[in-house]
Amino acid sequence: MTVSRTIPASASEVFSLLADPARHKDTEPGDWVRDAVTSEVIRGVGDVFAINMYIEAAGGHYVMHNVVTAFEPDRTIEWEPGQPDATGEISTGGWRWRYDLAPAGGSTEVTLRYDWSATSREQADEIGGMPPFGRDFLEASLASLEAALAN
Repeated sequence: MTVSRTIPASASEVFSLLADPARHKDTEPGDWVRDAVTSEVIRGVGDVFAINMYIEAAGGHYVMHNVVTAFEPDRTIEWEPGQPDATGEISTGGWRWRYDLAPAGGSTEVTLRYDWSATSREQADEIGGMPPFGRDFLEASLASLEAALAN
């Protein structure tokens, strides 16, 4: 699922917000994403950042560990959410969040993609099906991102 929006900010400003785990709550239109557990700015592929989450249907509060899978400053950032296993290794669920940025005059064309193609049927059934929200959620996410950059 993919949506795009032109945001009146530079690609550098957009990317800086997306690479800061403390600002991820600013990209979510509801109340699922809470505060960051890890405060270090994302620096590259393989980085892991943890975010406090709250979804009633998922049992309330939990921590999501996100593995960065694509990183090109001011152009692309992508991560796969997951959970650490008993050894501390993060097992991801097969879905990815990806932002691609393209300068558009004094603004940036931001494309947000939610890809669940690697999610197993068992994992999808466990969380009530994929995707867990509609296209309107992604559109609202980009509106939230734009509002956060305007402040």
